[in-house]
Amino acid sequence: MEKPQGSLISYMANKVKSEGGINLAQGIPAYAPPKELLSILKNISTEPIHQYAPGIGNHQLLDNLSEIYKLPKQNFLITNGATEAISLLFIYLTEYLKTNFSVLAFDPAYETYRHLPRIFDVPFISFKYDINGEIDFNELEKTIHNHSVKIIMLSSPGNPYGKIWTESELLKLKDITEKHGVYLIIDAVYSELYFKSKPFYPINELSENIFYVNAFSKKLSITGWRIGYLLAHDIHMSKIMDIHDYTGLCAPSILQEAVAQYLKENNNGDEYIQVLRDKLTNNYIQLSKAFSNLGFEVSPADGGYFVWAKLPEKYKCGLDFALDLYKKQKVAVVPGIHFSENAKTYIRINIARESDEIFAAINKIQEFLLKDN
Repeated sequence: MEKPQGSLISYMANKVKSEGGINLAQGIPAYAPPKELLSILKNISTEPIHQYAPGIGNHQLLDNLSEIYKLPKQNFLITNGATEAISLLFIYLTEYLKTNFSVLAFDPAYETYRHLPRIFDVPFISFKYDINGEIDFNELEKTIHNHSVKIIMLSSPGNPYGKIWTESELLKLKDITEKHGVYLIIDAVYSELYFKSKPFYPINELSENIFYVNAFSKKLSITGWRIGYLLAHDIHMSKIMDIHDYTGLCAPSILQEAVAQYLKENNNGDEYIQVLRDKLTNNYIQLSKAFSNLGFEVSPADGGYFVWAKLPEKYKCGLDFALDLYKKQKVAVVPGIHFSENAKTYIRINIARESDEIFAAINKIQEFLLKDN
């Protein structure tokens, strides 16, 4: 079938929104935000906080981040979600580096990492994990040198492949960035949504070569609120904030205030996040076992929202599979080709749904496979 234009995530999700079905395509949760957060939002809705927030962000929210990370408040910037934070850093670094450089991300790569370089007409390099989901760092250094790589973007836990980078891997990557003058953007939006072990990030001492991005969207189930943030070394912050003033300006004032109050009054949302973490872990186990039994090859994941799976042997095109599955069973998934040219026989499945919906989707996919034989 002909590949639709634009984001395949949006394309598949919009089918559900317009025609109904089960949305396992878009990375949005089926869960309500914390009831305490919604109560705070309701209570403050009549307060005079409906105009622009400070460009750097709500001061109470910044104080909270400073306390959590044990880093100075002035090194944080509140943004319109993590996507604006990544885009803002890309604009800054593109202007800073000027010309003759390329951008690298690890294959399969989240759509923003692949398409920002395209929009800015910068060469993009896709670097594959090995068969065990690990990195050949010698080959990585060669690629960085041969292709003049100056920006690396990675997510941990990953999207679509839920790998968590180990401490030794990230420290090795940090050394490489400093050795070769490369800037590393770490996307940590799933940082609290791990299955077993909490991820490590090399940000206890700020490096000039590392930028850290996170958001409240996933861990508080408020993807529509668009409250993200970035962390950067002092040497970069004034210019980043200057660009932010003329692009994002500020994240929504009342929503920042609600999140700030909620975090202060509810131990940073730890109880809610633990419940969410348990749901995701159980869904991952349930869906990955079911898919393995149906002939899929499921990539091991350490956290995040997704199952990344290779189709059963008879299927040769993830796009055809996804479109046909939705047409016949009204279950939306994302073709792997959206994340990698090497993933034509893969699909990505969102597991941030209630368990009964996961169970219903499994049954529909099983029915689809049986009828297709």
